[in-house]
Amino acid sequence: MTERFDCHHCNESLFGKKYILREDNPYCVECFETLYANTCEECKKPIGCDCKDLSYKDRHWHETCFHCSQCNHSLVDKPFAAKEDQLLCTECYSNEYSSKCHECKKAIMPGTRKMEYKGSSWHETCFICHRCQQPIGTKSFIPKDNENFCVPCYEKQYAMQCVQCKKPITTGGVTYRDQPWHRECFVCTACKKQLSGQRFTSRDEFAYCLNCFCDLYAKKCAGCTNPISGIGGTKYISFEERQWHNDCFNCKKCSLSLVGRGFLTERDDILCPDCGKDI
Repeated sequence: MTERFDCHHCNESLFGKKYILREDNPYCVECFETLYANTCEECKKPIGCDCKDLSYKDRHWHETCFHCSQCNHSLVDKPFAAKEDQLLCTECYSNEYSSKCHECKKAIMPGTRKMEYKGSSWHETCFICHRCQQPIGTKSFIPKDNENFCVPCYEKQYAMQCVQCKKPITTGGVTYRDQPWHRECFVCTACKKQLSGQRFTSRDEFAYCLNCFCDLYAKKCAGCTNPISGIGGTKYISFEERQWHNDCFNCKKCSLSLVGRGFLTERDDILCPDCGKDI
């Protein structure tokens, strides 16, 4: 006796007929398409066993129905985009929805790299330095007068040059006698310590820190022998080519301050009138 080979659903014999296996159960073509075939999103008809079933996000199409919603060109084996349940070729999608390049005004195609800055977009090849015309890419750049510059070009065209090292000043800097300096280049003429943020003075147009200026040029107090800077309102007394700090201008014998008082001299000493009576 011949073993039966029937459709799992309608029990019709499948001998000599096409059939489809599903979970190890055989089905005739008609039953399989009725029970399991996907419905095409475009034409709403079942996608039969003899048709290619194209799917995207749990939606299905006949191969002939898989086309752009706007231009109707086939999307089979081509890149596409989805917008509000509609499938669009990249050209239609770009024309309708993609941002436009700020430079060439053409659409920036989906999947291509684009550069964005302050709400504007560029093709990667259109985002270039205004001066050297080379693509900026992911490198640092500086905007100026609605144009973008790579850092080297901006420095060549706009950055001030340090009067000391002749290199561009890109951040910070110091102005002295109306000339620009790097902070690290603006140093004491003598000891080479940075003067930025420090008190300093000058002589013959050269800048000095206070210590070096006092050591090199300041007069020495006849009392304590320390320099008299005269900077910052420091008061001092001058008499016969000698100088004293105010606090050092005292009687040699009794140490009374002689500032604003009469005094006498005995060789290199200064004396108050009382101590000088016996001279």
